Amino acid sequence: MVEKQPDTQRTEHLNRDATGQQAQQRRVIRVLVSAQVLGGLGAGATLSLGALLAAETSGSSAWSGMAATMATLGAAAAAVPLASLAQRRGRRVSLATGAVVSGIGAMLAIAAASLSAFPLLLLALVLLGVGSATGLQARFAATDLATEATRGRSLAIVVWSTTIGAVLGPNLFEPGAAVALLLGIPPLSGGFVFSAAAQAGAAAVYALGLRPDPLLTALARQAEARPAGSAPPERRRGLRILADNPMARFAVVTIGVSHAAMVSLMSMTPVHLHDHGAGLSIVGLTISLHVAGMYALSPVFGWVADRFGKTQGILCGQVLLLLALVTAWRGSESEAWVTTSLVLLGLGWSACVVSASALLTGAVGPAERAPVQGSSDLVMNLAGALGGALAGPALVLLGYAGLGLAAAVIVAVVVAWTLARLASMRRGVPVAA
Repeated sequence: MVEKQPDTQRTEHLNRDATGQQAQQRRVIRVLVSAQVLGGLGAGATLSLGALLAAETSGSSAWSGMAATMATLGAAAAAVPLASLAQRRGRRVSLATGAVVSGIGAMLAIAAASLSAFPLLLLALVLLGVGSATGLQARFAATDLATEATRGRSLAIVVWSTTIGAVLGPNLFEPGAAVALLLGIPPLSGGFVFSAAAQAGAAAVYALGLRPDPLLTALARQAEARPAGSAPPERRRGLRILADNPMARFAVVTIGVSHAAMVSLMSMTPVHLHDHGAGLSIVGLTISLHVAGMYALSPVFGWVADRFGKTQGILCGQVLLLLALVTAWRGSESEAWVTTSLVLLGLGWSACVVSASALLTGAVGPAERAPVQGSSDLVMNLAGALGGALAGPALVLLGYAGLGLAAAVIVAVVVAWTLARLASMRRGVPVAA
């Protein structure tokens, strides 16, 4: 019997390890997709019912906008703590905790509606926003064990799965009212029963399904590959990593600008269409098509990022965003052109976020992924909140066309930055910030 050579044994070991990692990655994706469908259902209910419940409990429709504001602030506040928890305890504990907190928020929303307690509702909406932060970090969990060649597609599949819940959630008015009647609670709070149940289900899926934990597995493999006697990598906060890493910084800025541009135009479109005489059916169709653009084609953009490059995928998204904003600027008086601009806006957002998130993950090692990803989500949510806050005054001062043009100028700067990076990469010049 011929004894195997050490090189042959090592090759077989690496092949078995790679096969095991692929199997674990497929399982992780299935778990994340299942949980995201449930989490998206909860988020959809929050978006559709939160504004109405805020107006009802406060006694004034002027407070209805606080639903989105508080949920966004909750998502921003939870981004870094959830990432820190993932770094210490793994994705399983972090994502399950986020889903549980969001479920508690749904139950508090039911209590707030029953008591007509507006301050309690605001707290509930903040906790519900943690569910959005959890969903954002789930996309990064899809990349922990992915290879460079599949990272974009893995992330995009998890993003896409949010579509199902996001579409079903806003249609919970009538079923929620029926459940509320059975439970003896206010009609508008019935949808939050579904939200609480969905978040509880998502927490169970995370807790039971993410075994072994993908991030802890990646960290263990990095430790195994480290030369004997070498010191482990220094633990750094996300903002410090971004300060030292131009590629990661570029990805985060791209995500922030893309999200701010999307939120600013999207949030004002229903107001603009309504003021120009559009019916509720047209407004609803426009927003539905926009949401479909945000999520439905994300696997395609993930394939583009993997096939042609992450920076090229970012450029594709930025060009789509720019085209959307120019269309809004030039076609603001036409319902058809406004709808077209919102579809392009969703597509551009999807391409940018998928490609830039994949680029961010590849720009840092496993030990730095969670903190830098948490900082990215923090920047993303704060940029969205700022974009939404500035969009109202901009609509009053500049009109819808002016709002589109102002956002287009900002996106054009990122397009130029992306083109400069691509030109430097082709010349083989090290790319700086």
